[in-house]
Amino acid sequence: MSEIEFLKMDVRQYDSLKTIEDIDVVFHLAANANVPFSVEHPEYDFTTNVIGTFHILKTCLDSDLKKVVYTSSAAAYGEPDYLPIDEKHPLAPISPYGASKLAGELLGLAYFSTYGLPFTVVRIFNSYGERQRRYVMYDLVKKLGFNPEVLEVLGTGEETRAFCYIKDTVDAILLVAEKQSSIGETYNVGGETPLRIQELVELILEQLELKGKTKVYYTGKSWKGDIRNLNPDISKIKKLGFEPQTSLKIGLANLISWIHSLA
Repeated sequence: MSEIEFLKMDVRQYDSLKTIEDIDVVFHLAANANVPFSVEHPEYDFTTNVIGTFHILKTCLDSDLKKVVYTSSAAAYGEPDYLPIDEKHPLAPISPYGASKLAGELLGLAYFSTYGLPFTVVRIFNSYGERQRRYVMYDLVKKLGFNPEVLEVLGTGEETRAFCYIKDTVDAILLVAEKQSSIGETYNVGGETPLRIQELVELILEQLELKGKTKVYYTGKSWKGDIRNLNPDISKIKKLGFEPQTSLKIGLANLISWIHSLA
């Protein structure tokens, strides 16, 4: 692409979205993506994630587009009944954020069934990488930058995640957009290897050459709406040809290098 036109808009304002024309594929990532913020500000979360999605779908209905790819969240599952979590797992979100993302999914799939709007759901599990200025990895590295002697970590350290590097996440989203067979489907996107937060802390300390030098304290509890275990089954999207390419060690090194470049 030789030219990119950037339009800054608010998805809560339908009139501004109506000016968009000649759309091929819509990658819908606009959202409040912050669980604690959704707990404190549920109205903002709802208007952005649900009403905003309605406005985008309404705009897309008036365009001759190929597909809408909606980036949802593992938060739609809530606390898992079993692991790993596949796409058939019950949907029982425990935060306003998870509920609003699920509402966007259901709305889009209803538009697919009712109006034929080509719509696909991608549920993201703990994507990380450069330019991500929040979440557990960024927060831990920043804390250690302020005080390398003591590190406070939310939770017990026994919580598990399967992290997916940002480039792999983007590759998965693009793959879904390319495949016509994905229309009307839902896909998990995440890493393949579950990791306890305690293990993640050890990896970060090792990368920063602080292992054995930093005292680590776990608070024993986290924020409201935080899910203890998020380990995806990604076999469905792997059938489309997706394979995570970036090891956690390399991805973490890239993230740390970027964070240090901000100093």
